[in-house]
Amino acid sequence: MGRGKFRIYLGAAPGVGKTYAMLAEAHRRVERGTDCVVAFLEHHNRPRTEVMLHGLEQIARKELEYRGSAFTEMDVDAVLVRHPQVALVDELAHTNIPGSRNAKRWQDVEELLAAGIDVISTVNIQHLESLGDTVESITGVRQQETVPDEVVRRADQIELVDMSPQALRRRMAHGNIYKADKVDAALSNYFRPGNLTALRELALLWVADRVDAYLTEYRSEHRVSKIWGSRERIVVGLTGGPEGRTLIRRAARLAEKGAGGEVLAVYIARSDGLTNASPKELAVQRTLVEDLGGTFHHVIGDDVSSALLDFARGVNATQIVLGVSRRRGWQYVFGPGVGATVARESGPDLDVHLITHDEVGKGRGLPVARGARLGRSRIIGGWLAGVVGPTLLTLLLTNVDAELGLANDMLLFLTLTVAAALLGGLLPALASAAFGSFLLNYYFTPPLHRLTIADPKNIVALVVFFAVAVSVASVVDLAARRTHQAARLRAESEILSFLAGSVLRGETSLEALLERIRETFGMQSVALLERESDVAPWTCAGSVGPQPCQYPEDADVDMPVGDHMALALSGRVLPASDRRILAAFAAQAAVVLDRQRLQSEADQAKGLAEGNRIRTALLAAVSHDLRTPLAGIKVAVSSLRSDDVAWSEEDQAELLEAIEEGADRLDHLVGNLLDMSRLQTGTVAPLIREIDVDEVVPMALGGVPEDSVELDIPETLPMVAVDPGLLERSVANLVENAVKYSPAGEHVLVAASAMADRVEVRVVDRGPGVPDEAKDRIFEPFQRHGDAPRGAGVGLGLAVARGFTEAMGGTLTAEDTPGGGLTMVLTVPVASARRALPSGPTATATS
Repeated sequence: MGRGKFRIYLGAAPGVGKTYAMLAEAHRRVERGTDCVVAFLEHHNRPRTEVMLHGLEQIARKELEYRGSAFTEMDVDAVLVRHPQVALVDELAHTNIPGSRNAKRWQDVEELLAAGIDVISTVNIQHLESLGDTVESITGVRQQETVPDEVVRRADQIELVDMSPQALRRRMAHGNIYKADKVDAALSNYFRPGNLTALRELALLWVADRVDAYLTEYRSEHRVSKIWGSRERIVVGLTGGPEGRTLIRRAARLAEKGAGGEVLAVYIARSDGLTNASPKELAVQRTLVEDLGGTFHHVIGDDVSSALLDFARGVNATQIVLGVSRRRGWQYVFGPGVGATVARESGPDLDVHLITHDEVGKGRGLPVARGARLGRSRIIGGWLAGVVGPTLLTLLLTNVDAELGLANDMLLFLTLTVAAALLGGLLPALASAAFGSFLLNYYFTPPLHRLTIADPKNIVALVVFFAVAVSVASVVDLAARRTHQAARLRAESEILSFLAGSVLRGETSLEALLERIRETFGMQSVALLERESDVAPWTCAGSVGPQPCQYPEDADVDMPVGDHMALALSGRVLPASDRRILAAFAAQAAVVLDRQRLQSEADQAKGLAEGNRIRTALLAAVSHDLRTPLAGIKVAVSSLRSDDVAWSEEDQAELLEAIEEGADRLDHLVGNLLDMSRLQTGTVAPLIREIDVDEVVPMALGGVPEDSVELDIPETLPMVAVDPGLLERSVANLVENAVKYSPAGEHVLVAASAMADRVEVRVVDRGPGVPDEAKDRIFEPFQRHGDAPRGAGVGLGLAVARGFTEAMGGTLTAEDTPGGGLTMVLTVPVASARRALPSGPTATATS
């Protein structure tokens, strides 16, 4: 019996119609004669969904008791006994009641699939395990019920059930998703347009990646080498030179011209040692391409052109962006270059763009990382100059009727020996000296065409020639070796200097450092392994690249770091000269790992300390500031209930007013405490919209006495992009604080003005003011400046106001009021849809 087929309906949010689509598919299959049953389905009292159940066989649920309450779950055994062709299982991410057959519903589904039953299920994008943090940052809600991504990826079919945020909100408002008493709360919280748009984008991108995986798998199985331009994928070939930034930006502009364009930057490294690019420049280019939304890739290949084309065809790219060669004109005698080769061999389905830049024709200069090793072409050139050159020179001199003399002949042969040394090093030069001496003796020293020498002076001349040739060749070769060593040491010093600087500044994570090791040495994968003792198993602290080693003995290169840590590299065996710099990398990797762990512990300790401080301050506030209004309310209520006192109407009104004032103060304190807790937990999610400042500020004055505030807000101010509720609460806290500290008879001024792309609201009081060193401290929670009475509040008003303002993208600062007092300056961004109008008359009112 084979495994059943798995189909999933994926949605961006509840209510988009996943269950409805699943039931519609079930009806289509039943009409075709397929044995289809409903194993488990939640219609949530939605009438249209409930109607779709009619005509479908439903498996009875299994009842379970948990903590004194009865619950129902899918009866897996009953479904297995019934063994239909297709089973409908709703809410794949659901967590089963303790005591069920499996902990998660997706595990129940795995059993049905293993039994050969086809399963159709539903899941929302926010329930995928890998997206938990992202969804929480968008909605402020942590999803407790999740399903592993791999379970969903293994589905044979994934169908996206899509709906625009506006249509979903209309469906919600019509009562088609939740009951009427929950609609308003849902629309203003989880189902806000911004949340739904972001969740929809997540769902579309996740499904698009899955489609890419299907396409790649299909092309691999069917050995399709031709590029299918389903969407624009632009590969940027990098050399590690400064022109790479220009190429990346150009490719990003090309990608923006088409929907769904993607940029993939790739650096091809040779496999013969340290890469020939600047690690510093590659790091800058990696950051740039990631900032522009692309990806960076590192590929190993000795033939750069072939490796680049293989990579482009492997990712189904449609365009390649390359820079015009930096080689000088005479260097083209060694070959056409990478750009011309790629353009010639790309074929008709892959466009190649050659981009000009400032480095064209300036040459590559000395290699930065690999040093000055002689390549194969130079060695061959040295042997040709040392062996073929003397032969051709001999033919020329013997066939031309020109008596140059033995001395001049020796100089010509010596020139070829020097050329052989410059091109190929010591061995071709020595061969040239020996071969040249033989030719000089045989063809140019009397007696000719014999190896004997008649004149002793000629013997001395030949010996001197050979000695000079060997000496010159040795000096030239030594100079080349020193040049190679200097270039290599320069490369190593640059790598280590940049590495040490970035680590000391705390800019490098462990993964980034391991990736730099992989790129520097041209390896396939790098892993940092550690264990607690000599007999403990190895664990991976971090890795990059495909299939990293799990044990040091499995690696091509094993670099110990202390007694219980090792750096394992796979790809090739490194020469001894490269292991010295690798040891420095390994030591730095251990330092980075320790730093990350210490930073994590420090963050945890800081969080605990901050939590303890807030709890201590909260206890102090509860023990006094919250008890004070409660005590006043208690006294007033007890007095009113007293039977032995006859209170007049005036006395009763006064006591009731005291109760109302105490309740208002208590409500204000509790509101600030709740707002501060929201800010501390990061659950404040502003609903930004365009609004006029003069619509919000007057509403914030309800909590202060009449005739205590003077407004000066021009009607011609541009609209601002804010959350009206948060802005109102921020201004209210600022005004209440200003009124509290203002002298009797002094009005608090609330004025607004436009400055560039910001609108500034100033709350001005004539109170005692705040010293400069305390202006930032007054915005901290539970802080009250000076001798403020204990009953004046818990010190959260300004902290809440700043937190709400910053959540909207604004700022809140304190300044001195000219002539004495304190001015709170609140700035918020202008709405992008409107421009600031010229200033006109102002509306002045008194509250």
